[in-house]
Parts: sequence; C-alpha cells; structure tokens
Amino acid sequence: MAHPRSRPRLSCRNTRLPDGLTEKFIEKILALRSSPKVDHLQAEFLTKFVSVDTAPAELRKSRAIEKWLATEVKNEQTNERILLTHEEYNILPRVTFARFVSYCQKLIVDTIGETVPEEALCGSFSGGASTSRQRTKSHPATKYLGKAHVTESAVQWLEPLAQLLPLWLGSDPGPVPESESVRGYDSIKPSWLIERASRSSFRELFSHEIVPGNEMFTVPKNADIDRVACKEPDINMFIQKGIGGYIRRRLRLNGINLNDQSINRSFAREGSLTGNLATLDLSSASDSISRSFVELMLPVSWFTVLDSVRSHVTVIDGVEHRNEMFSSMGNGFTFELQSLLFWVLVRAVRYFEGVSGVISIYGDDIICPAAIVPELIWVMSYFGFTVNTKKSFWTGDFRESCGGHYIDGYDITPFYLKGPLLKLTDVIHVANQLREWARFEGHSILNPEVESIWLWLKHMVPSEFWGGENTSFKYQLVSDDVPKMRLREETVSRGTGTGGYLHWLNATQGRTKASDGVETSSETSGLNRFRCVKVRTPAVPRLTALFYHEVVPTSE
Repeated sequence: MAHPRSRPRLSCRNTRLPDGLTEKFIEKILALRSSPKVDHLQAEFLTKFVSVDTAPAELRKSRAIEKWLATEVKNEQTNERILLTHEEYNILPRVTFARFVSYCQKLIVDTIGETVPEEALCGSFSGGASTSRQRTKSHPATKYLGKAHVTESAVQWLEPLAQLLPLWLGSDPGPVPESESVRGYDSIKPSWLIERASRSSFRELFSHEIVPGNEMFTVPKNADIDRVACKEPDINMFIQKGIGGYIRRRLRLNGINLNDQSINRSFAREGSLTGNLATLDLSSASDSISRSFVELMLPVSWFTVLDSVRSHVTVIDGVEHRNEMFSSMGNGFTFELQSLLFWVLVRAVRYFEGVSGVISIYGDDIICPAAIVPELIWVMSYFGFTVNTKKSFWTGDFRESCGGHYIDGYDITPFYLKGPLLKLTDVIHVANQLREWARFEGHSILNPEVESIWLWLKHMVPSEFWGGENTSFKYQLVSDDVPKMRLREETVSRGTGTGGYLHWLNATQGRTKASDGVETSSETSGLNRFRCVKVRTPAVPRLTALFYHEVVPTSE
C-alpha cells in the first residue's frame, strides 16, 4: 500500500496521445471561416513549425551559419565605409556626417556618462551554457567555483573584480568543514567565510583558463533555418551582464524600459489606428553592429571597456573566425547596447528632420514617427543595418511590434505551433494559446467555432489538470472547472555549498525586501518528467466564467 503522503507521478513524455493529432489540429485551424483575424492566424501559425518533416537539423544549422558569415562580409564593408567617410559627407539633406554623429555622441554621454562606473563591472551569472559548461551543468552557483574561462583581453579585469568582490575572487575558503556542510548554502555561515577570506589571497583562489573567444551554436528558428547564438567565456559574460544591466537602468531613466514589451505593443496598436507611428524590425540586427560603428558612437572609456570584454574571436565547429561585428546574441550586453544605439539613431533622424512624435525601442523592435521612415532606413543602411520590409509597417492599417499584431486597432496577434503535439504539456499549451487567441476583446466568451476545437483538445487532457487560470502556463488547462492538480517539472536538489552562497550574495545585492531571493539549490532534471501537484481549493465559491485573473494558491 502506498504511503498516504506519497505523491502520484506522471511521465509527461510517455503520455499516450492519439495518432495524427498534430495533422488534425492543423486541419481544424485551416478550416476556420475567413476573417481578418483568422486569415492572419492561418498565414502565421506554422511559420515557426519544426519537425522531422521540415528541413533537417544539419541543413538548418548550415543555412544559419552561412547567413551569419554573409553578415560578417557586410560588417567588413561597413567598418571600411565608416572609417573612410568624410566628415562633410551629407548623411541627410543639409546634415553633415560630423554633425549627425556629434548629436548621437552627446545623447549617449548624457545617458550613460563619459566613463564606466565600478558598479557596471559587477555582473552576474545566468543558468545558460558558457564555453566551460554545458547547459545541463550550468547552474549559476557552479560558475563561482572551479576553473573559469576568460579571453586574454578580459584578464586585466580579474584583479579589479577581486577588490570589488573579495568573498569570491579575493579569497580561498577551501573545503567547507564537515560540521558546516549539512545541506547547501543554508548551512554556510557568513562569518566563517569572511574569516577565511581574510587569510587568503586572490591568486590562491582563482583558477582560470584563457580561451580565444566565444563558441557558436544554433537553436531552431523556423522550418527552414536555425538562429545563431554564441556561448561566452565565464568571466567575460559576468562583466558583460553587469554592463548590460547598467545600460538598461540608464535607458529606463530616459524613458526606454527594456523590461516591458507591452509599451511597444500599445504604440503598435496606436499606430494601426492613427497611421502616425511606424513599427520597424531589423534583419540580423545584433550581428550587424560593426566594430567601427560602436567605436564611432561611444565615449573612449566605454568603448575600451566593452572592447576588452567582448569576444574578438568566434569558434565555429572548431575553426576560429575573427569578428568584424562587435558582439553577437549571447553576449551579456548586446541587447542593451543595440537598444541604446538604435534609440540615438532614431532620435537624431527625428531631430534633424524636424519631426515630433513617439520613439520607443525594444532591441531591434522600433517605434517611431511614420514621417521619418524613409530617411531612417537610409541612415540605418549607411551604418550597416537592414530594415526587414516584410516585418516593418509605416503605411496602411497594420502594425506589429514585440509580438503584438494589430489592424485598425484590433488585436489579431496569432499564436504559433512550433512543433508536433507529442506530450501532454504540448496539448495543454496549444489549447491555452487557442483559448487566449479566440476570446473576444474585453470578454471571456469564445467564438463557438473555435470553442469546438478547444473542447476537442480539452478532452485529451486528464480532468484533474483542468481549472487553470493562466493561458501562458502549460502545466494546467485553463477552464471554468474547479482546480485539482497541475503538472510540475521534476527538479533535483543539489547542495551548492560555497558557490550557492556566493550566488545568493551577488544575486540579492541591493534588494529592497527580505523576500527578494533566488533559488540556489534546485534545477530541472532535464529528463522531461513531471509530477502532479495538488491545488488548494479557494475558500470562497468560484464564479462561473471562462477566465479568471486571481492566482489560485497551491501547496505541495
């Protein structure tokens, strides 16, 4: 007999689903009656679909690498063009190159300052892969211990970091005494670490290995091609993330909030109504930031620091490639740097064109006055960037930005089927996406035609997982049923010891309340297994409605 407190387990990977489920779902979506919203969904929802029947993984990867290398050829041309541009060249009518660049430089200095502050060097580690650690072994806590990778140009920052972070880089705590290593970071006493730190030197603790640069990898993008990203060396990434965080904070003080995509979406909706705002998207934006462009725009101090911690070399399948680009996706400051640079370019064009209007930037998603688009496209092109005309809109009544799609103010944002429906979580996820897409704005009623598809999916989900309320949550089906259980990814607890404690100290630095913390001892198992978790029934009666916004407390 099972222990009364034991929890039932479910292997989501092994859940039996009907044969041909994916094909039947696609057929049902394509059979929906025509409307602007349905037509847009049918045109978009399979554009990111990847399966064994689409282009093979090796072909998608090779196409992505070829595209990346072609961008590098273009970057080399941009570097040369910028270096040879005469200061009297008119980049806009009656606006010289020198005057335009000077305006951009002043905006940047006013935003981030002339010099790099110490706080910008103190970054953090993420759970992503690095050149020294695979994704499955890259818990942030582990990166504070053992040998770390660093490029030769970034080694110079180890000593300054040791002064700023003495508990990590300036000490050698050694093995934790047996009496103090009961379980994870909770058992490590700060006083013990501080005492050991005072007896040690930087050289005794830190072990590093110099590597040539980052390493390329690809992830699925759509049926035809992958997306390229790069794994950075550990110490480079740590500092890069500090710099990126600092630029992000400074941009927010100037009205650009990189923590909130809904701002761009709201302006996209406004643009679809009024026609006054354009939504622009760039092709290979981060990979098109050339070295000369960054050097031209940034103060000398900033360029020197960023240049020293970026990867000058990318290793592609064991072959070293010296980069013409400044940084790629995977670098800890690329997103913030590109947002800053695009923001000043758009502001400069708006200023010299004498146009007023909203500017909002989120990476390469750009909101700007429609009146400046032709001139902005030219300026962007001169500095090496290509506006994707298939995803950019400045005429007509359609706008798209940060995942929001609007026509004449009406939200027609599609959802995407990114792969076959093979697991229970796949069915829950697509059913929740369908439900969110199908509801009428301001109401929680589903279109009857779509509701029949949703009910078909619902009955493939065990009833104990009905009753969810969050359509972005793939572990419980959103419905008006009383919640009973939900799925939860299995985790493994590892005693992260000193590394966990250092991670906790760094991640919670500057916190404003005691509840601001991080998980330092648990990570997903990577086995694609889930367990059931009971959902506590609310004390008040549940109203009969299709959507709810309050959070149902759960207990394990």
